[in-house]
Amino acid sequence: MAANVQDVIMLVGDSLTQFGWAQGGFAQLLADRYVRKLDVLNRGFSGYQTDWAIPVCEQIFAKQHEQHHVPKVKLLTIWFGANDAAPAPFPQHVPRDRYKENLSHLIQMVKSPTSAYYSPETRIILITPPPVNTTQWIMPTSPRVFETTKAYAEAVKEVGEKEKVPVADIWTTIFDGAGRTEEGCAKYLSDGLHLNSNGYSIVFQAITDIVERVYPELNPEGVKLQDVFIPWDEVNVQNPGPSLVKRNAEL
Repeated sequence: MAANVQDVIMLVGDSLTQFGWAQGGFAQLLADRYVRKLDVLNRGFSGYQTDWAIPVCEQIFAKQHEQHHVPKVKLLTIWFGANDAAPAPFPQHVPRDRYKENLSHLIQMVKSPTSAYYSPETRIILITPPPVNTTQWIMPTSPRVFETTKAYAEAVKEVGEKEKVPVADIWTTIFDGAGRTEEGCAKYLSDGLHLNSNGYSIVFQAITDIVERVYPELNPEGVKLQDVFIPWDEVNVQNPGPSLVKRNAEL
């Protein structure tokens, strides 16, 4: 069993998060960027939407009395909406207003001092769903509508403003990069719904930009976040043990 050594970045979401470990995925890029400083936990669940996310997060978030036994979640990304935006009556559909309520609920689970899961050290980033390319997406059992996904991306920004949480607006960045055409989004999508490495690069850059701007204490290139174990050339060769004691990542 691995010891509790490094604190973590937790990625919560649907298949867009789950597939983040693929070659060029944002989880992989974050793990590389934070190596020796923070671990990356991928808690992506393909096909899930926010109604289902709440009971799942009640199990994957540590409660206050448990938090001193487990790694601290220093950064939490919440990325749902691609499935919530499926049209009714498909089972993944969540009405837009309830989708917003669910996102607020997930945020308040972490931010509210009255929550059993309150974690004041955790910084949160919301991520919008990307655009869909319906000419590319060929799954009639799980249809998507371009304008509906856009409306759900706008809903994320509304929740971010209400909850005072920064938003990675990848919908807009991808659509702009696509020449503001649905078909042009194929440059960033593997199948019309899921991202390829070009799309994940945008997600990674958006998270990095928010960290540098809003949460500079979590910038791995800054002075506040250090390696948990010292560099090899600082080890006391004559008596290495005492110099190899774990230190907090944050100065």
